[in-house]
Amino acid sequence: MATSRESSRIKDANQKKVWDEAARRRRIRKALEALEQDNFHDDPHADLVMSKKVPKFQEETLESRGGRKKKTRSAEYYKQRFRKTFGQLVEEDRNYNPNPPNYMSAQALPSQLPERHFCAVCGFTSSYKCIPCGARYCSVRCLGTHLDTRCLKWTA
Repeated sequence: MATSRESSRIKDANQKKVWDEAARRRRIRKALEALEQDNFHDDPHADLVMSKKVPKFQEETLESRGGRKKKTRSAEYYKQRFRKTFGQLVEEDRNYNPNPPNYMSAQALPSQLPERHFCAVCGFTSSYKCIPCGARYCSVRCLGTHLDTRCLKWTA
């Protein structure tokens, strides 16, 4: 009665999905597009106009307001309210400065140093790569976090 037994690790390794380089690039591009969509939204209340026919419930005079001045808004308020996406900034630069040098014509020579790789979890330099998805990690702890929360999760 000899039965062949297999290691559960080998079974799990055979069942795991391993992505090729094109699928990894598509996944990264989709993730960046999702981040860009989350990053900027138009103000839904920007087109609202206050009606002048709103009833006044109490007579406003300088004495009833306490003589306070109107609150001034800082420059930070306007930066947040009217922020622009990266695409809008590039287009604005192209229209404002059509002749080189501008953002679209700026180039630098390739680096003579080797490419640096960073951990997808913590941001430190990494030496290892996830086999299924190709993301980089630096330690066993970051690998555990990556496998639990990031590696091929929420993907079709």
